[in-house]
Amino acid sequence: MMDNAILVALSRQSALRRQMDIVANNLANMETGGFKASNVKFEEYLMPVAEASAAAPADRDISFVMDTATMVDFSEGPMQRTGNPLDVAVDGPGWFVIDTAEGERYTRNGSFHIDNTGQLVTNAGDPVLGDGGAILFSEEDGAVTIAADGTISTEAGDKGRIRVVAFESEAVLYNSGDNLFKADGQPEDAEGAVVRQGMLEGSNVRPIVEMTRMIEVTRAYTSLSSMLERINDLRTDAIGALARVQ
Repeated sequence: MMDNAILVALSRQSALRRQMDIVANNLANMETGGFKASNVKFEEYLMPVAEASAAAPADRDISFVMDTATMVDFSEGPMQRTGNPLDVAVDGPGWFVIDTAEGERYTRNGSFHIDNTGQLVTNAGDPVLGDGGAILFSEEDGAVTIAADGTISTEAGDKGRIRVVAFESEAVLYNSGDNLFKADGQPEDAEGAVVRQGMLEGSNVRPIVEMTRMIEVTRAYTSLSSMLERINDLRTDAIGALARVQ
């Protein structure tokens, strides 16, 4: 019985450690543009798989804890005005398309700049894609204006349109790191999405909620640690008692 209690407690501690990692990552990205908060989904896992119901006493189901999935909150973050002409935000459902070494990725973080080759890129240096591919600028272009449909205009003429896509369901998106998402399905042009120049979408992390979760996880982990210590003391006392039996 003690072994079962230890294994159940360890399964819960492992799940809590995973949850703490998620909470810490959320808090670390409170100021990251377009960041989407995550949470952990837990499920009950029953053991034993092989039953000995005919035994005396019969096996009883033992419930373990499993973290089966990480869920992403895709709700929009607050709009923040920056005044930077190359900062853009998507107002409504839609994602910017980024060309990475691993293929197309999607983000809500519109903090862009022009690199030394004249390409519009992310802070990581990955090209931002327009309808016709990478968006290029020259020294003669001058001031940049970005319309609500993503069309980029300069003093030297149009430079294309920032590609904004949407998905039938955001459930096909999963985090691929660096505030980028990968999709299992093919995207479509976003209808109704408005591109806002000089603005950024903020993180949708709710600091008070995440701090509350962190406190709850810490308390639960501490409680389990205390229980494991008591179980270990009982085991030690039992072994000592058996050693004294004549």
